Amino acid sequence: MDTQNLETAAIKIQSWWRGNTVRRTLLHAALRAWVIQCWWRSMQAKMLEQRRRLALRLYTCQEWAVVKVQAQVRMWQARRRFLQARQAACIIQSHWRWHTSQTRGLIRGRYEVKASRLELDIEILLT
Repeated sequence: MDTQNLETAAIKIQSWWRGNTVRRTLLHAALRAWVIQCWWRSMQAKMLEQRRRLALRLYTCQEWAVVKVQAQVRMWQARRRFLQARQAACIIQSHWRWHTSQTRGLIRGRYEVKASRLELDIEILLT
């Protein structure tokens, strides 16, 4: 083989080798980029999940606060109605007791004063 053919063969081998090393370097770079992209997507998914959980936790806290306030208002309203009913019952009872004490029995009587003594005739009628 002459030197011309040897140079051509050497150039072909060198270009093949350079092509392989460049392709291998590009493949490694692409794999590294792919790994980084996968990691970044997983981190984004985790951050999104954390934000979603935080938003859900805040929402549930607000909902519980609303429920507690509503329960307190309902309890206050029920207590107010109870106290009004109790006061009305006390008023009705006091009026009823006064009415029954006034109409329970009729006292009929007469009295006369004669000289030095009091003559008293009382008749109590219970109805």
